[in-house]
Amino acid sequence: MAGKRKNNPAGSTNTYRGDVLRVLGALKVATTDQIQRIGAPHLTFRHADKETPSKRKQARTASHTAALSDMRGHGLSENGGSTGTGDALRNLTPKGLLAASYELNRPVTEMGSTARGAGSSGASHPMAVNETVIAMLRPKPNMARLVKDLPHVQAAAQAAVDSPDGIGTIASYWTEVPLPATGTWNAPGKGGAQADIVLTAPQDGVPLLFIEVDNCHETAEELADKLEKYARFFKRKVKDTDGKERPMWRTRWTVPEGRYGDAPHPPVLLVFNRIGERNPSLTVPRLMELTRHLWQGQRLPGGHHLYDRKIPIIAVGLNQLREHGPAGPVFARFGRSGPQTLLEAIGNPRREAADAREQEEAKARAAAYQAEVRRAAQEQAAKQAAEREARRPVCTGCGAKFTDARWEAVQPKDWGATKDSHPQLCDTCKRAAVAAAQERQEPARGEAGADDFWPAPERPVCTECGAAFTDERWKATKRVGWTASPAKHPSLCGDCDQRFEDLDRAWGVSPRQEERDQEEDQAVPKQKGTGWFSRLRG
Repeated sequence: MAGKRKNNPAGSTNTYRGDVLRVLGALKVATTDQIQRIGAPHLTFRHADKETPSKRKQARTASHTAALSDMRGHGLSENGGSTGTGDALRNLTPKGLLAASYELNRPVTEMGSTARGAGSSGASHPMAVNETVIAMLRPKPNMARLVKDLPHVQAAAQAAVDSPDGIGTIASYWTEVPLPATGTWNAPGKGGAQADIVLTAPQDGVPLLFIEVDNCHETAEELADKLEKYARFFKRKVKDTDGKERPMWRTRWTVPEGRYGDAPHPPVLLVFNRIGERNPSLTVPRLMELTRHLWQGQRLPGGHHLYDRKIPIIAVGLNQLREHGPAGPVFARFGRSGPQTLLEAIGNPRREAADAREQEEAKARAAAYQAEVRRAAQEQAAKQAAEREARRPVCTGCGAKFTDARWEAVQPKDWGATKDSHPQLCDTCKRAAVAAAQERQEPARGEAGADDFWPAPERPVCTECGAAFTDERWKATKRVGWTASPAKHPSLCGDCDQRFEDLDRAWGVSPRQEERDQEEDQAVPKQKGTGWFSRLRG
């Protein structure tokens, strides 16, 4: 503890010194009150029971005041004057900006200036910028820090936790960011603008938002001139690291590409703080007319607009922003009627709704087409089934239609495959026919000798058409003993035998002539050879 006291005499902790570095690194200049409200909002509720506002303020800012005291001793921070209400302003030194770059995880080249001298004129504009950041952030107290506090303190803090969320963290905000129309980021030329606040919070639906804070001192013409400088910056293109030309702002910030024909520029939010003599209710209508060419979109038949290369410009009052936050319907986008939330104002809800309708219609069309395809397929399948059913064979025995298996069995087979014996009969009738044939006795063939050979008493089947032999054909082709069958074609049924006879006649050969030729061949003896080989044998 003695070592810590020696290094940090005011008794500050790393947590509160980190709060100071993050807040001042982002805002450049701030009061202790603003640092506490952003870095440790739970302290606001813990000391809410003090008697007077000054005592409450002193109690809740004591920890960060000590941190600033110790950091000033380390050369990290310094006093920067005071506000119009007498609050001390604090800013970082170059050494403090370097330390803050580590806390915010930013390149030191993007940390900006030290904001020295900002309090010489009361710093009314920087204070309005800081209050805008706090209103956008809506810091929520850490309930884990209040577990030992009184119930009414926890209840008040829980109410703040349950209120609508803000956008981003303190690391999501940059202040006093140059937007060079000429020159470079680090050495901007003339004709460019300087954004009061740049917000990048893609996790909350705001990938990039530029914020301008007006204390109601500027005229509509002056504000219009500032927006023209924004337009020049947005249109500027430079070569990126891959050698391709891109808008300069895209080389520093990552934003999703717009759709073809609808790629608007980043939005600009105008926050009006009513401390000047000008009335925003009069300034805004005049500003809308002066900048119409910058923000007006192209209306489409569907009722939505395209904002290709246009700047979404939104206006809001700081008091309304404090009360309702970004989720409140208090933002007025130029060219639209009625207030919206911030996400609606910077987006294109009508386009999204039109896209959703188009997607639903496309899904409906696709579903209808698929249904039509299925219906046509079902009709085709039903037609083919009816045609197939019409071709289904009918049993000649009982008149019943063949089953699919029976129909497949009687279909023509490849060469060498066994043919069905009863192709005109169903399975039941076929089994009956086969059983009847087996029960039928073999017909009488007369007496046979002791050496006669009789084959198994099974009815032969025609090798050509597969039909079973009739009794007469069976008799005519039957062999007796070792004697050959008297039939010329014993393996054919009567119908096939007759068809073969008809074919022979058609080619000019009669069965009797063929028999006589065979008899003559048998009667003529075979002539002996007369060559030298025959004489040698004799």
